[in-house]
Amino acid sequence: MTVTFDAAPPPMRAAVIAAPGRVEIVQAPRPVPGVDEVCFRVEGCGVCASNLGPWAGPPWQSFPLPPGAPGHEAWGMVEAVGPGVAAVKAGDRVAALSQHGFAEFDIAHQDHLLVLPPGFADRPFPGEPLACAVNIFRRSGCGPGTTVAVIGVGFLGAALVRLAHDAGARVIAISRRAESLELAREMGADETVAMEDHDAILARVRDLTGGRGCDVVVEAVGKQWPLDLAGAIAAERGRLVIAGYHQDGPRQVDMQGWNWKGLDVVNAHERDPEVYMRGMRAALALAESGRLDPLRLVTHTYPLERLADALDATRDKPPGFLKAVVTP
Repeated sequence: MTVTFDAAPPPMRAAVIAAPGRVEIVQAPRPVPGVDEVCFRVEGCGVCASNLGPWAGPPWQSFPLPPGAPGHEAWGMVEAVGPGVAAVKAGDRVAALSQHGFAEFDIAHQDHLLVLPPGFADRPFPGEPLACAVNIFRRSGCGPGTTVAVIGVGFLGAALVRLAHDAGARVIAISRRAESLELAREMGADETVAMEDHDAILARVRDLTGGRGCDVVVEAVGKQWPLDLAGAIAAERGRLVIAGYHQDGPRQVDMQGWNWKGLDVVNAHERDPEVYMRGMRAALALAESGRLDPLRLVTHTYPLERLADALDATRDKPPGFLKAVVTP
């Protein structure tokens, strides 16, 4: 049965980033869906590295943020639909492209929802970051016979190691934490290298590739040194894929080195919702087949009241951390 609101619904609890490093839980108006829109009850919302910029409070950021922002990795149950909605109905469990998921309810266009199958009834499914991993992989050019280095094995890097391995590539995983390297081996990495010393990493990659370097290098950290390292270990005519979210200032690049090697440089972040949805559908198919397990990649769960702790953990990476989700 389709549910619509005849009057203003009761308010909801929502998290508000009121100032740098400070979260408040407030009573906010529950969103009412308009034409082609859907209101869903949030079951969980992933915390993204891109949330850390507003959390730190850069000079251009104004506060407070809108209730629920910048949560954009939500999933949950359809509560109400607006006029013209035919793709989903009340009671459907969905993953969403939305913007205010740190709250009890959020709203999305019907074309930006993916209905989850019954087998996912009790499983987290942060569709947006999983779609991000799939879309980055599609643009990476990984395939049989290629040597691929993944720099940074967090949530995104681990997923990319698995996808590259399954595509038949030889995968070298480079990461700072020993537990991340262990996870990379679990995900199918052929070789692992500790991210401790620049020159030692270069020497090890030269040894592993017969001095040639890597056909594809995926930088999945979002910091200056990993970007420098990525260009240094790429082979001539190789592909440098920038998957890390660089948000703490401008970057310098070794343009002479990039030019000399003739690198293809791919900024792999997508902004087209249709591309995101294709990636999300592909990620769901991978999860259904068991090739990509969201349960393995989501390691920390926090109630809405502890959003600040979830953001701090995303920044500080406590032991065992890959991905935090917040549940209302």
